[in-house]
Amino acid sequence: MERRVAERLRGTLNPFGFEVHAFKVGWYNAVVQPAFHLPYPDDTLAFVVLSTPSMFEKALKPFVNKERLKIIRDPVDQCVSYHLSRLKEKFSDQTVDIMFDYELLPNRKPKFLAQTAAHVSGAAYYYQRKDVKLDPWGEKIFGVCIHPRYGGWFAIRGLLLFPDIQVPFLEQRAPVDCVSTEEQRIELLEQFNFHWQDTRYRDIIEVREKYSEEQKAYFATPPAERFKLLGLTQEVHRSIFH
Repeated sequence: MERRVAERLRGTLNPFGFEVHAFKVGWYNAVVQPAFHLPYPDDTLAFVVLSTPSMFEKALKPFVNKERLKIIRDPVDQCVSYHLSRLKEKFSDQTVDIMFDYELLPNRKPKFLAQTAAHVSGAAYYYQRKDVKLDPWGEKIFGVCIHPRYGGWFAIRGLLLFPDIQVPFLEQRAPVDCVSTEEQRIELLEQFNFHWQDTRYRDIIEVREKYSEEQKAYFATPPAERFKLLGLTQEVHRSIFH
């Protein structure tokens, strides 16, 4: 069942620059605090959705060109919401629950821990302070996921949950440990925590594909000014921010 669902998802999302990776809810719940548990049985089938570097050209720009008068919030969030919400039509024979990375609980905490979900699904390795044996830091250090093909040039966009599909025999695949040395891990975490704006951490490994210069410029631009880069009219811009 998992394989059939995965093939249908990939057939729908891959052409637009997204990746999906399967996991069981229990794998995720076993490694997060109870406050972040997903309210489903342990064997429930779920997928984490990533956007790859090609999403900008394959999904975002066509979406903006087609829906420019309907864009009322962050264009990337709205584009992702559009593509994932369409899955409810594609899977009309199944219940599909969707959680987006930008959604928050009433207490302002995220609905799910995106990097943990990516790790347990095998999509990307979540490097954290605990992965360094000789800890050189005396302050809070945030972890970061690295993808074996895209390095840090990707984003975790959401979860797809199938409450009616139980997969007790689904085998867990470990993420690729592509930053394997102590020195590299220290370099990665220091670059991500202290120099994230120069994006060097994204190239901690040799990548097969990365963001285009146009895409880099878009994400480096303050959110309120990104609309101009996508060619959105001043009227649409004013309707969003006033």
